[in-house]
Amino acid sequence: MASVRRPEHQAPPDVYYNDDEARKYTQNSRVIEVQEKCTERAIELLALPEDVPALLLDLGCGSGLSGETITENGHMWIGMDISQAMLDVAIDREVEGDVMLRDLGQGVPFRAGIFDGAISISTIQWLCNADKSHHSPAKRLYKFFMTLYACLARGSRSVFQFYPENDAQVELIISQAMRAGFTGGLVVDYPNSSKAKKVYLVLMTGGNSQMPSALGDGDEQRTQALYQRRERMKHMRGKDSKRNWIQAKKERRRRQGKDVRPDSKYTGRKRSGKF
Repeated sequence: MASVRRPEHQAPPDVYYNDDEARKYTQNSRVIEVQEKCTERAIELLALPEDVPALLLDLGCGSGLSGETITENGHMWIGMDISQAMLDVAIDREVEGDVMLRDLGQGVPFRAGIFDGAISISTIQWLCNADKSHHSPAKRLYKFFMTLYACLARGSRSVFQFYPENDAQVELIISQAMRAGFTGGLVVDYPNSSKAKKVYLVLMTGGNSQMPSALGDGDEQRTQALYQRRERMKHMRGKDSKRNWIQAKKERRRRQGKDVRPDSKYTGRKRSGKF
């Protein structure tokens, strides 16, 4: 049986994730589950201060699935993605983070030191392709990592969950990250499981630090503790905080003269991927 082609080999991300694909992706229960688990793990690997809200950068935020998990962990976030269709879905779902259209290969356009960390779920491998004749994957990766390093607070981390195609691709990504000033390396969870195995690139800005341990068999109790912490953070934030946050955000955009969806009884209500 022929293997399924990797999405990044079928079309550039802004073409592959069109309106139909963006909505199918966001409504897929399996995708939602994987995104949630990978984002939970990425946040854990960031090693943020306990119970202190952070401002995170979500790289390749898509329709906001990973952003929802960031929010549920009590943090604020700004997302970037190259697919306008994905961002339109995120806006329609009224995610709590701010989102912007951006090709990561062109760099991260934020001032120095403003983020407490960055995460990326299943995105970085897309930068390894030359989707246009003038694209150089190595140069685009370096520009991305160099500008990302600049906008992170010193001592903070970036965590990239991705699906490497081969060892050469891993070496390309890591070499450009190290060239940009990061330290760190790979954390491979459940390496002996074809289904549960996940690869995370943990990058640090504060010099050489001890790498976090990978997960293996017997870590179910630790996973349960993550969910308990998330529920605690949601309770601390209050049940009306999302609605109030969204309404304040809408008012701010109205004052800026931007087109804003009207308020309704559904504003701020969790929609579970339905439109």
